[in-house]
Amino acid sequence: MATPTVSVIIAAYNAMPYITRCISSVAEQSIGQDQLEVIVVDDGSTDGTSAELDRLADVYPELLHVEHQENSGGPSVPRNVGLDLARGAFVFFLDADDYLGPEALERMVAMAEKNATDVVLGKMVGVGGRNAPKSMFRRNEPRTDVFSSRVYWTLNPMKLFRRELIERHGLRFPADLSIGEDQLFVGAAYLHASGISVVADYDCLFWVLREDEGNITRRTSDAERGLRFLPRVIDLIVENVPPGPGRDHLAVRHLTADVRHFLVEHLPFEPRETQQKALDQLAGIIEPLWHEGLGDRLSAMTRLRLHLVRHRMLDEILQLVRFEEESAKSEVATPVVVDAGRAYARFPYFRDADHSVPDDCYDVTSELGPRHHVTRAEMHGSTLHLAGHAYVHRVATEDVSTRLVLRERTGGTEYVLPVAHTATPGLGSDEDQGQYTYDKAGFECTVDVTTAADGKPLGDGFWDISLAVGAQGLSREVRIGSKRADSVSGRASTRVVDTEQGVRAAALYTTKPHGNFTLDLGENGHRVPPHLLPGGVRWAADAPTELEFTGRCTLAAYPDGALVVSLANGQGETAAFPVRRTADDGDTFTARVPVTALSAGTWSGELRLADWSVPLPALPRNLPPAKWRRQGRPWYAKPAPDSGKQFAMLVARTNLVKALVSRLKP
Repeated sequence: MATPTVSVIIAAYNAMPYITRCISSVAEQSIGQDQLEVIVVDDGSTDGTSAELDRLADVYPELLHVEHQENSGGPSVPRNVGLDLARGAFVFFLDADDYLGPEALERMVAMAEKNATDVVLGKMVGVGGRNAPKSMFRRNEPRTDVFSSRVYWTLNPMKLFRRELIERHGLRFPADLSIGEDQLFVGAAYLHASGISVVADYDCLFWVLREDEGNITRRTSDAERGLRFLPRVIDLIVENVPPGPGRDHLAVRHLTADVRHFLVEHLPFEPRETQQKALDQLAGIIEPLWHEGLGDRLSAMTRLRLHLVRHRMLDEILQLVRFEEESAKSEVATPVVVDAGRAYARFPYFRDADHSVPDDCYDVTSELGPRHHVTRAEMHGSTLHLAGHAYVHRVATEDVSTRLVLRERTGGTEYVLPVAHTATPGLGSDEDQGQYTYDKAGFECTVDVTTAADGKPLGDGFWDISLAVGAQGLSREVRIGSKRADSVSGRASTRVVDTEQGVRAAALYTTKPHGNFTLDLGENGHRVPPHLLPGGVRWAADAPTELEFTGRCTLAAYPDGALVVSLANGQGETAAFPVRRTADDGDTFTARVPVTALSAGTWSGELRLADWSVPLPALPRNLPPAKWRRQGRPWYAKPAPDSGKQFAMLVARTNLVKALVSRLKP
């Protein structure tokens, strides 16, 4: 029997009617059934799952292998049975309630093989109201690890694992745990993996919330069972990751998500006499991960929660849990107090003399979101005009101090410029039930590139545009442009501007993918020549000795008279002829070149704008010569021989002898 590429392992318990769709989604995978084996371990189901699995085994006899066993009380044992039977180069764990996108396994296997990685995360999509992890699926990650990405924030086993990794380290799900068993397996796989990949551009796994909410991973238990896995996970981290930023990166996940889950889902439902014991146990469990320097990585609510846990403040924790539940139902964000340039959330016990919780546990300054909307962003000449509004959420617009910030991306040079503050009556009334309004959030400003650098011209570079949004002594910076009026274009607008120092190229554009405004000075990414587009050339219909050039110039603006058709004959003689914009289209132009004014020689040509130029196209080979008389002698102009693809025109006096001989030839 051929070795499969992927062994799909499914632990099933009372999974009707979901199991049918689950297995069908595997059978229909684009990778092909010949590359798969499906191992389903029925963990003592009582609802018809067993019979349905036997039926499906008859439908897919070469694909599906079913094992029936007594109920084990959790997913660990059936998954381990599946691992013992698996033969594939890769293993994918799939819950019986969930299903795969048609190309999921093909894409994940390709990612693993291309990048030689041991674990692949496929994008998860919640179904039926189930919240799926998102932060690690913002973009594809060909090769990463747990320390430089967000992958550690999803520790469920619905991922692709290289089976050699599993067997080399003897990884199995702990059979004595019914909660958190997946964290020990996946956490160990992450830490031992030679690279982790993320497929974020395809919906791989559909994570279903059952109507009866009977998913194995959603079942709760008593506090003691809820805490049993956590010290083992922490031991795994401490034993494998030395103290420092790497360990802290992993610790944040457990100190944030797992501590909160225990306090919300377990502690309130325990008898009063065991709550304090459970809290004491939790405080001791997290102690190896906690240190004061970790606070900067945590949200204010997490810092407050951990402070109460570490100080065994049971009643305060229960009150905080109730506060969080009420806040989650409310449409109003928690109010803040601004003091000495910092913002503090009014969580329970803030500056309560009876509790003496440090202000640091309430400091949300870094969490406050500056909000903005641009209503004008355009250049006229060398001046950029900006307008809109900006405010810090939950901070009233009193003593407004908003400023514009220009920062050169490469060197970090920064200039802070004033803005005019304008009224925005009623702003904010449509959110937070109108509790917070921002009546003085408007801004208007102009940036003249010739004087913005403390009275001097801005240097060449990418100048990112931000606002330091300030009120009440607090300031938060935000890049602007991602939120803008429909009338404000985000398309790149390149222009040539005239300054006292000479002409300069300037382009206002929005970055990808975030859509924020940047000013490119000096053609770092937006060159002028591609905007100079010579077109055709012919003899003018009303003047047979005048060449008529057509073309387009897609620059947003350029100085009057600066764009010309420039000719040179290689003997030091040059001639320039202005272009004229077509009346019905500002981009198109024409230019007339009277060849009667040119001296003898072979003339080359280019379309020139100040220091920029592009070659003119070659004259048509079938273009007839122009003829005229100068001081009574005949002259002509015609395409120069061997001119290639560029403009070359021969201007010469007619040789009368050669012309006569040519006429006399039979």
